[in-house]
Amino acid sequence: MRTAVLLLLALALAAVPGSLLPQRGVAFDPGAVTRFNRDNPTLGPWLDRLGFFEVYSSPWFAAIYLLLMVSMTGCVLPRAARLWESARAEPPRAPTNLARLDDHRRATVTVERAQVLQAAAVHLRARRFRVVVDEHSVRAEKGYLREVGNLVFHLSLLVLLFGVAIGSLFGFEGRVIVVEGASFTNTRLQYDEFTPGPLTDAEALTPFSLTLDDFTAEFETSGPQRGSARDFQADVTVLRTPGGASEAVTVKVNHPLRVEGTKVFLTGNGYAPVVSVRDGRGQTVFTGPVVFAPVDGNLSSEGVIKIPDAQPTQLGFEGFFLPTASIDPQVGPRSLYPDLLDPQLLLTAYTGDLGLADGAPQSVFRLDKSDLTQVMTGDEPFARALAPGESMTLPDGQGTLTFESVSRFANFQIAQDPGKETALAAAVALLLGLTVSLAVRRRRIWIRVTDTPTGGAFTLEAATYALTRRGPVPDELSSVLAALPGTEPAGTDPSPHDRED
Repeated sequence: MRTAVLLLLALALAAVPGSLLPQRGVAFDPGAVTRFNRDNPTLGPWLDRLGFFEVYSSPWFAAIYLLLMVSMTGCVLPRAARLWESARAEPPRAPTNLARLDDHRRATVTVERAQVLQAAAVHLRARRFRVVVDEHSVRAEKGYLREVGNLVFHLSLLVLLFGVAIGSLFGFEGRVIVVEGASFTNTRLQYDEFTPGPLTDAEALTPFSLTLDDFTAEFETSGPQRGSARDFQADVTVLRTPGGASEAVTVKVNHPLRVEGTKVFLTGNGYAPVVSVRDGRGQTVFTGPVVFAPVDGNLSSEGVIKIPDAQPTQLGFEGFFLPTASIDPQVGPRSLYPDLLDPQLLLTAYTGDLGLADGAPQSVFRLDKSDLTQVMTGDEPFARALAPGESMTLPDGQGTLTFESVSRFANFQIAQDPGKETALAAAVALLLGLTVSLAVRRRRIWIRVTDTPTGGAFTLEAATYALTRRGPVPDELSSVLAALPGTEPAGTDPSPHDRED
């Protein structure tokens, strides 16, 4: 048990970096690790090599967890066997010197010894004691449920560890952004971020698809919480099985979509300006929504538009989308409110090679400017602020961009944890077992009558002993003596803790 406790402490300490440092695969901030490495070019790569950005899937964290499971198994199973034997055992025989116990009484009885012992047994059984009657004594014990609670607690702790391990090994977590009108099919290639467990079969994901029909949000309009989200929901059409019937479902925060063992959580939202782009030949080379990533609570958003098919040169646009625009000379462009009160798209343009042909992965929210040239107007960078329906034309006939409208997008976190039901049941059982083991008092009572009468009466001794840190139940022994026929108190011995040597 000491080893298990030390390993549990080591596991807690090993989890600390997972709370202090950014982690890969976190749905609400997928770019956190990239920003940390950019801001800490010396420390970041070393932390990455040591696995501090993937703490919970790192080899050293897994090693501690595995050792804890082995230690707990070796500790809990033998202990459970001992607890099971203890819970089934009969009350032990009375000690020779009952006067050394916590609560000891003497009395004289004027009736037959067998009658006294039988009356004591009946009274104790009525109080749900386990009773054994011997020739000269009655031995009784109560509170075996405490050992059952101990047994449930220890076994549940072990099952809880296995449940968490199963979820980590066979589950997965992913993130995907879906724009209004677009669809998502549950295949690995359609995820923006996908973090499988070591034993997850990524080719056997639950076959379903969903289409985001509409996204609505409500925000506080006044007071100190102005701009805070009151409610938002995604109305989706779900196809649970290939070739099956579609179903309209509303997904809200804390009300996920469930498809077999997979859950779809609504974790975020934002805006996707709809633009159309004509190149230098006058050809429409792009039309559609472009996701801009929110950077603050008012949904001020950053994004880029990449047009690799433009001729005679590729085009790239970079800038901000502001749902309620404000251009502050001090802090720059920002949104004053998250809803679409005065939407504006602020863009600057680049021409050249976007770097998409070499096959190297790129962020959809960043431009690789190594082979790009910023479009200029005289000595100033070319930049425009567009309202819906407005267009901007690049100098020298290089192209035109039109801000058509605004769509919304929803950020979904999709997860499957096959061990969660086991872990939940084990956690509930663990709490119940711990409550029972702490609340129930296990104690013993012995009643012994002397062999031969003295002056026509027998001497009776009674004592109780608590097997927990709490003392005997008050007045329990007195009630037993009061139920015995022909009993006259002969005195009460002091507690052994109060008795002088």
